[in-house]
Amino acid sequence: MRKNFGKQSWILPQPVLIIGTYGKDGKPDAMNAAWGGMYDDDKVVICLGSHRTTENIKARKAFTLSFGDRKNLVACDYVGIVSQTDEPDKMEKAGFTAVKSEKVDAPVIEQFPVTMECKLVKFNEDGDVVGEIVNVSAEQSVLDEKGRIDLGKLDLIIFDPVNAAYRAVGEKVGNAFSDGKKLG
Repeated sequence: MRKNFGKQSWILPQPVLIIGTYGKDGKPDAMNAAWGGMYDDDKVVICLGSHRTTENIKARKAFTLSFGDRKNLVACDYVGIVSQTDEPDKMEKAGFTAVKSEKVDAPVIEQFPVTMECKLVKFNEDGDVVGEIVNVSAEQSVLDEKGRIDLGKLDLIIFDPVNAAYRAVGEKVGNAFSDGKKLG
């Protein structure tokens, strides 16, 4: 038997995305957002609404996306519940350091091993931000022997909206575009 929950915003799992921007004063800022994903082959979309981060993206026409991990879980949550408007030292309190992206006018947060560097494509009145991915950078420590990003080495966290929790991800359980051929 199934239980009905009615209308819910439960796309499972949801990524823990840390958005990096520069404020009007040039100071780096970070925000946690779970409502985001791929928009096209080379674009991402994030549902942000109205935030300081939204204003920063509009002003600089750029942002970075990093993926939350277990090591930085507390800091990831912190930057999602505290605004830099209220806490000017938010990045420092989170333990984050940033360097300027080589590709866009946005910060790369050094504590995250993988970052997407994006330029703003469009922003709509509902607060949806679409960005074109111009570069993905990754630390050597998370690459496999072929030089590709190894998801198992990232120790990523995901947001569980049903239980307001974070969960870990990473175990490989199959081969995409291959395992299904066993049925053919």
